[in-house]
Amino acid sequence: MSTHRLKLFPKNRIRKCLTGIDGFDQITEEGLPEGRATLVCGPAGCGKTVLAMEFLVRGAAEFHEPGVFTAFEETGEELSQNVASMGFDLPGLCARKKLAVDHVLVDRSEIAECGDYDLAGLFVRLEAAIKAIGAKRAVLDTLESLFSGFANVNILRAELRRLFGWLKSKGITAVITAEKGEGKLTREDIEEYVADCVILLDHRVEDETSTRLLRVVKYRGTMHGTNEYPFLIGSSGLSVLPLSSLRLEHKAPTQRIPTGVPRLDTMLGGKGFYRGSSILVSGGAGTGKSSLAAHFVRAACQRGERALYMASERSTDEVMRNMRSIGIDLEPFVKRGLLCFCALRAATFGLETHLLTVHNLLTAFNPKVMVVDPITNFASLGSHSGVHSMVTRLIDMIKSRQITAMFTSLTPEISSPEFSEVGVSSQMDTWLLLRNLESKASGTAGCMC
Repeated sequence: MSTHRLKLFPKNRIRKCLTGIDGFDQITEEGLPEGRATLVCGPAGCGKTVLAMEFLVRGAAEFHEPGVFTAFEETGEELSQNVASMGFDLPGLCARKKLAVDHVLVDRSEIAECGDYDLAGLFVRLEAAIKAIGAKRAVLDTLESLFSGFANVNILRAELRRLFGWLKSKGITAVITAEKGEGKLTREDIEEYVADCVILLDHRVEDETSTRLLRVVKYRGTMHGTNEYPFLIGSSGLSVLPLSSLRLEHKAPTQRIPTGVPRLDTMLGGKGFYRGSSILVSGGAGTGKSSLAAHFVRAACQRGERALYMASERSTDEVMRNMRSIGIDLEPFVKRGLLCFCALRAATFGLETHLLTVHNLLTAFNPKVMVVDPITNFASLGSHSGVHSMVTRLIDMIKSRQITAMFTSLTPEISSPEFSEVGVSSQMDTWLLLRNLESKASGTAGCMC
């Protein structure tokens, strides 16, 4: 019986253009299609203009690719004021010929659909702006304003194809924004068919918690992440929060570090925890979870390592006062800059904002160890799947940075001692269970298993 081998041809990847947006380039596997048009659609307030503007600003500032922003709704002054809070200096970039902002006023009362209407005038303005600064990137925000006075679908379809084709012929990497329609990606339900890449943004409110989500609906010629990814708009722009390592390629150091409790080190072979591992400490109220976390943090600081302590039930002063009662003084480490506390109630933000807060703290402080006390407080901020996804991303973020992390988990009295409310015990490298044992001779004794 003869067999026929399948001939495999070398992969010719399309050229891509990095956006510089945190997390986005990872999802799209190195950015947007270079020299092609990308459609960014979504409802009002979801972040379309922010994503488009950051694409231009970071392109000009980080990749030396000037850009043109054509706005049909906001003036250049309004755009400058709106994005200044994220540190984007539009006037400065424009003065250095790195960016050009062109406001095109479209007045519906002055539009009449007659004969051979086309976008020749827009092409002239765009080409002039592109040549003036040598632009490599362009943004059109938003299509609905441009076509608001025209009802003829055939004209819309023809002119959209012409617009996308014109941008491609100029070799411009373009981002075009559009409003989401009822049950459709866009109001006209045309743009997504002529774009090479389609990004859908959404802004949902569930259980009084607001969440922004991003999904790559379409990307011709390349692989890409297909899930919905939470993203945030913060003081430095837009941040997408994918898993840091989709292929589970975290390094596994063999170095061990002390737990801060000598007899616990003995239980762990006399060497403590593995560097970069995740430790779950669970137990009922009063079993010593926070005390064990304080021992762990103090041991790290005594070695000269930075430690981050995230508390969601007590203030920094309360934690330090309570630990002093058992002989652990953390204040000197805070003063020396070795220990950083972040005390925030879980209900203060949604899950994604907490995740971004951790990301920013890890980037700014660069700790070697950290404590989340307790992680179970996040369980009230969303659905079980949402909480599990957030905690998974948190663990992944920590592991990718080789940070040794300890998570405390409160076990309800009515539950089994092995119960994990946030459902992440299987992702932990070490699981310590703390219990209170009643003894007639000595009252209550602590025991770790």
